[in-house]
Amino acid sequence: MPERPEIVCISGSMRFVEEMRAENRDLTFAGAIVLAPTEAGESITEEQKTTLDALHLRKIDLADRVLVVNPGGYIGDSTSREIAYARATAKPVSFTDPGLHESR
Repeated sequence: MPERPEIVCISGSMRFVEEMRAENRDLTFAGAIVLAPTEAGESITEEQKTTLDALHLRKIDLADRVLVVNPGGYIGDSTSREIAYARATAKPVSFTDPGLHESR
């Protein structure tokens, strides 16, 4: 195991929560520290969503790289902003479906 484990931030639509959980598990078993979106449910306020979105950007700041979970190529508005932020801060970004990138 490396001196400091790689830190990976998972990004993606919450419609793919099961896929994100699987990636989290696989990365953790591979020795990575995983930062993932918070499962907030559907009854959160706009203020809470804003707070969670801002916190996720801080997770990207802490990460060595970002993994976008995008089954079927789906990338929503929030995930698109997170990808743009990661790239603007020079974080490597990879995709679970690398050839497929479509917006809502």
